[in-house]
Amino acid sequence: MTFDLTKIVRPKIYNLEPYRCARDDFKDGVLLDANENPHGPTQPGLEGSGLNRYPDPHQLAFKTAMANFRNGENHQYKDLPQPLTAENLCLGVGSDESIDAIIRACCVPAKEKILVLPPTYSMYSVCAHINDVEIVKCPLITSDNSFQANTDEVIKTAQNDPSIKLIFITSPGNPTGAKVETSRIEKILQNWDRGMVVVDEAYIDFCGGSTAPLVTKYPNLCVLQTLSKSFGLAGIRLGITFASKEMARVLNSMKAPYNISSLASEYALRAVQPDNLKVMKQLSLENKSQQHRLVKELTSLPNVHKEPIGGLDANFILLRIGNGDGDNDLAKKLYYKLATESGVVVRYRGSELGCTGCLRITVGTKEENDKLVKEFAKLLTQLTSN
Repeated sequence: MTFDLTKIVRPKIYNLEPYRCARDDFKDGVLLDANENPHGPTQPGLEGSGLNRYPDPHQLAFKTAMANFRNGENHQYKDLPQPLTAENLCLGVGSDESIDAIIRACCVPAKEKILVLPPTYSMYSVCAHINDVEIVKCPLITSDNSFQANTDEVIKTAQNDPSIKLIFITSPGNPTGAKVETSRIEKILQNWDRGMVVVDEAYIDFCGGSTAPLVTKYPNLCVLQTLSKSFGLAGIRLGITFASKEMARVLNSMKAPYNISSLASEYALRAVQPDNLKVMKQLSLENKSQQHRLVKELTSLPNVHKEPIGGLDANFILLRIGNGDGDNDLAKKLYYKLATESGVVVRYRGSELGCTGCLRITVGTKEENDKLVKEFAKLLTQLTSN
């Protein structure tokens, strides 16, 4: 299979010359080149913060540290041609900016399409609609509760429709919580070269096994990650795209010159230092322990299915409420009462494919989970005894 990125990326974007900003040339000295305010921030207490200056447009220190972190986990891959470097990364304001950028780069509005695997993250469809790009759906396997990619059907659908340019795979899935087997992803990569396979790994550090190192082997692969989940930095809005150096160059040419703020950059770089990576991994293990506790206690209740739906590879659980195939009405009432009467907010997901009667519950702290279990049991008893 011969992959040619020039046939995937829109020509004007592939050949785009990135905006050249003041900080591309010089970062030190008497800086009179960017029309910044030389007196510093106008707010008291921010003296000496440097926030009157534009941030580093390239974030090389963070990119290098993040690449090294993922390289250290690639022991499952034996035949990679080279390790990840900073040149394989592009940063965005959360993964949502990355999703939008990839669609804009590859899909001609009103002519080309993306393929999604529902139930899945709804921002793929939102970004597609904004960009006037059609959506093709190839559902995950729901009959066996695995929520794995229907690999052969994905390949067949993509091969039979040359207007499909992107395949979005969420792994671990949202709302399914199931990590898509790497062998399935590789099979798609090996059998389809008319577009990019985009693997969204927002929750990957709760289960391990990132496919990010594979971008050095498969030029038709992009991997999205974020600091919002396992790193606990949702507020700084920093997303990461791993791609071939050629594709990363395209995405870096498209981005706004200073899209990552100085504050976001500072906290991001701290997050990938060795001591803080250890903390992240430890907290992920604690999260897993509380996750299993919630599964055990909540599935023991009447009118809750005895097994969670999907997998336990993320930081949440997906429970089916009601008898039989699930009860959306009961699930909605429980969701609403938890929020309005108990102050415990979960997410109703019953309208998603294969998720009838389902509530998605993020794993909280021990104290938060104590309250969840208590209120969940009380309100469910009230609702089903009337």
